[in-house]
Amino acid sequence: MEYIALLIPVAVIAASVYFSIRSFRKTGNAGKAVRINLITAVLLFAVCIIAPLTVNAAEVSGADAQTAAVAEGESETAEAVSYDPTKGLGMLGAALVTGLSGIGGGIAVAAAAPAAIGATSEDPKAFGKALIFVALGESIALYGLVISIMILGKY
Repeated sequence: MEYIALLIPVAVIAASVYFSIRSFRKTGNAGKAVRINLITAVLLFAVCIIAPLTVNAAEVSGADAQTAAVAEGESETAEAVSYDPTKGLGMLGAALVTGLSGIGGGIAVAAAAPAAIGATSEDPKAFGKALIFVALGESIALYGLVISIMILGKY
């Protein structure tokens, strides 16, 4: 069952790439290919949000529960171990904040760095001021990483 759960997202992504390429080759319209990939991304995100909430705590097998109890140093029975969907959502939140802040920082640096280089080439005294703007763009990614570490610290 675990292998099937892993193959579903891979199959959806592969199908998305296939249909995007086929659509682009037939029509030459990149907009349709982008829409297909956007719809796939939204569907995969929805699955990642809904799947942890639908898992039943009774699906935890006795062997897994006993292994978890032994790992914690307790002699609890299998009924005492329950599934916590918030852990998966916390991990998803940490991944999203790291990824999106990295993308945002990259966009900011991509806009600020060429301007800083141009300003420095015209006036070498402007290097310090230009460097501050590039560093501010990079700090967005660092703030996201700090928030991600804070989220992971709770789990």
